[in-house]
Amino acid sequence: MNSLMALIKEIPKKMQSPIFTGEKRIAFMEKDVPVPGPGELLIRSKANALCGSEKGFYLHGSDRLTPGHEAAGIVAAAGPETIVKPGTPGVVFLMDFCGSCRSCKLGFTNQCLAKRADIGFSQDGGYGEYMVVHENIFFPIDAGLPFADATLLLDIMGTGGHAIRRAVHARQDIESVLVAGAGPIGLAILAMAKILLGREIPVFITDINPYRLELAERLGGIPIRVDQESIADRLKAGGLEAVDAALDSSGQTSARRACVDHLSKRGVLVCVGHGGEVNLEVSSDLIGPERAVLGSEYFAFHEIEANAQLLRVHREYLSQIITHRFPVERMQEASDLFFSGQCGKVVVEQ
Repeated sequence: MNSLMALIKEIPKKMQSPIFTGEKRIAFMEKDVPVPGPGELLIRSKANALCGSEKGFYLHGSDRLTPGHEAAGIVAAAGPETIVKPGTPGVVFLMDFCGSCRSCKLGFTNQCLAKRADIGFSQDGGYGEYMVVHENIFFPIDAGLPFADATLLLDIMGTGGHAIRRAVHARQDIESVLVAGAGPIGLAILAMAKILLGREIPVFITDINPYRLELAERLGGIPIRVDQESIADRLKAGGLEAVDAALDSSGQTSARRACVDHLSKRGVLVCVGHGGEVNLEVSSDLIGPERAVLGSEYFAFHEIEANAQLLRVHREYLSQIITHRFPVERMQEASDLFFSGQCGKVVVEQ
């Protein structure tokens, strides 16, 4: 704890925070360091992973908002009516859930009916040096866990794991998987499929990006470069006619159609990537083969605890998804690389 406390330097009044100014440019602006109120924590951000959902900011700007919703850091100060002590390391859950609505009481905190904010979208997030969050969305982590690796608990293990658990909810006997899109979330789904369903389960993954398909293969996936080969041929080469579960991370209508076309009877399609449509023939695509189509939105806060235990066992494997790390001062370079697609997950560190 002493070493962690040493990382909390004297809290300044001002800080330099990155913002997206539009047209793929990053700038830094001076902001006041926020003061935590009742039930709030001041977090000294130490690492934050970039996310494809921030592409709109990258292209069109974030106004005065500092994004960042995959943050790991240390509690620098605690407001009244809090329990967590300064010096505690942890990660921040994106959705500032109320904790008292019907969804929250049932554990569906990703479906909160009275959500107060989305960190990094409606209030300043983890790319800044400091951020204020409600205590209930802060999850303490092991003191020895590197902060960059701790970010894996969020969009990688959280979103990826939730999607796999949604698939299992609809079909318990999954023996093969198809993932559409080998971006960071597609890679997350691949990795969590291997962890939750078993390393022996074949996981096919599609894309046209050679870098990301090579990374997928290192993670144990079976890559399909869909601009050069067909899904059907690749499945046949693996001894399969269809897969039990297909998960779309691309948000593309055509990719979802391809997923449905290669689903087995009782197969399940899980839509993870936002955007696009699902075009179905109800009788032949759903009723006859008794398939299911589900959505999967982020993950529930309580899932972090189970994922933290999994990270202790599988950290070396999962950390392969993080291919690049930059100091926050090189946020421009980090963003340019990430949105070029020639990388896995990119983390900025403070």
